[in-house]
Amino acid sequence: MKRGVLISFEGLDGAGKTTQMNLLEAWLREQGVRYLRTREPGGSPLGVEIRRLLLNRPDVQISPLAEALLYQADRAQHFASVVLPALEEGIVVVTDRCLDSSIAYQGVARGIGAARIEELSLFATQGHVPDLTILLDLPPEKVRLRTDLAQDRHEQSHFDRESEAFHRRLRAAFLELAETYPQRIQVLDASRSLVEIQHDIQMLVADLLAR
Repeated sequence: MKRGVLISFEGLDGAGKTTQMNLLEAWLREQGVRYLRTREPGGSPLGVEIRRLLLNRPDVQISPLAEALLYQADRAQHFASVVLPALEEGIVVVTDRCLDSSIAYQGVARGIGAARIEELSLFATQGHVPDLTILLDLPPEKVRLRTDLAQDRHEQSHFDRESEAFHRRLRAAFLELAETYPQRIQVLDASRSLVEIQHDIQMLVADLLAR
């Protein structure tokens, strides 16, 4: 049986990941491709509890290192129980965030260290990385406008409430990762129309599946 492929979506919250994943999901169904949609954190039953603790409990204070390790615990369980079994069955796995988010958020923006977080992430994924990473790039000021319009403040995660400087560091970290891994990470301008972005994603995924 042919091994499946792993596709991750990355970018600042508000860049359009959810919308483009919905469109890709519909396209994969039309093509008759077996796929699994998942996310980090929260792609496993344990991950659901970790996600709630990380993103929806403003009353709980979590240190940067503890935050980083909780994401890795989620990832280890996610890969062991969801991602790797699906890939073994030849399924296309599409995940909202993966190891690049940890490198950007905790490694760079939180100051834990990019190399350290990358090493921990590879340990959690048992050495696996996405076959294709789609990075939806949008300047932080445009992201802020989108998130403020889309959500009430009390519905936003603590990352949404971070300063613009924090999000500038995030964006720079993602773009540096794309420069480091140009064969895997494809940067798409998220300020363009949905149709244009959707077309580019379909071409990238079609090429990956053909290989």
